[in-house]
Amino acid sequence: METPDHILVVDDDLGLRELLDRYFVGHGYRVTTVANGRQMREALANHRIDLIVLDLMLPGDDGLTLCRNLRANQSYDIPILMLTARGDEADRIVGLEMGADDYLTKPFAPRELLARIRSVLRRAEMLPRNLAVSEKARLFRFGEWKLDTAGRCLVDAHETVVSLSGAEYRLLRVFLDHPHHVLNRDQLLDLTQGREAEVFDRSIDLLVSRLRQRLGDDAREPSYIKTVRSEGYVFAVSVEALQAPS
Repeated sequence: METPDHILVVDDDLGLRELLDRYFVGHGYRVTTVANGRQMREALANHRIDLIVLDLMLPGDDGLTLCRNLRANQSYDIPILMLTARGDEADRIVGLEMGADDYLTKPFAPRELLARIRSVLRRAEMLPRNLAVSEKARLFRFGEWKLDTAGRCLVDAHETVVSLSGAEYRLLRVFLDHPHHVLNRDQLLDLTQGREAEVFDRSIDLLVSRLRQRLGDDAREPSYIKTVRSEGYVFAVSVEALQAPS
């Protein structure tokens, strides 16, 4: 029998924690609820967590800080769905750029949150098992570039640092983990964005174009990311994954 996915809810609203606990358990999930960043770190140290529901407004370290710290820590590549009472577009964008996988504004219906959680978990599990992410790699070397996974940035042959947006980083990680493997647009959209209400058919093409610009790749004759007609894209150069020191 499969072990149910384990959801960690981080929110300082006790009533909401209790409501989500009952609701998610009723739909077959394991649930742990905590009120702040310190308790979140304890839960992560003691449990295998499959997804974090993280409130933006928390006492002490806020949700953006916690999200950024989790994404900088290679031990935790856990999907994050961020909650906030704010409707500010800037907060949503910053949260996604920090590495959140989805975003929902309070108040919300538990059914909508559950649907988003299921979507995020599907994206996390959609790649075949032989396409696992290289979790322990600190640096990837390819062509004239290196990707620093801790700093989430590119470094060229002259040690010049090139910043990446959250979506650009996630797309490049997918390519670097699966070089010479054709990935279609639907896979790439789900793995890098996954917010169905906000994507459109060619948005992955725009993201690939932006990443090519970061890499200095000629769109007419690209060396790194090649277009495979009617199929998708393939990362066409060899990649060396360097392990982080133990």
